Amino acid sequence: MRDFKRLQSDPPGGVSGAPCSDNIMVWNAVIFGPADTPFEDGTFKLVMQFDETYPNKPPVVKFVSKMFHPNVYANGELCLDILQNRWSPTYDVAAILTSIQSLLHDPNPNSPANAEAANLYRENRKEYVRRVREIVESSWE
Repeated sequence: MRDFKRLQSDPPGGVSGAPCSDNIMVWNAVIFGPADTPFEDGTFKLVMQFDETYPNKPPVVKFVSKMFHPNVYANGELCLDILQNRWSPTYDVAAILTSIQSLLHDPNPNSPANAEAANLYRENRKEYVRRVREIVESSWE
């Protein structure tokens, strides 16, 4: 609940999140695609699942919205160091969502969760952007 209060009182730009009404261990979150990126204008939904070990262990975070990104698996899970081996109990929900937002802005094609997206990002940026724009449009539905 501390994270929720902090998110309410000092919300970072372009992200929001709140616990489900029937289960505070499950949060729904939204990341708005960062400006000046192919993800601009997208509204991407995520689910964050916490357990009793939080904040000593990270939550499980998944995109619910369709996502085409070098560091996002087909099932929506993320390849993001702070959610795996670089986790720190100092991170809160705002920090997690902001990190995911910056990953949209700045993919890491050297650690791909989606090989096709990583290859297009490196070798055919125009097609990569076209594919991302498709998921941006589908995020509005």
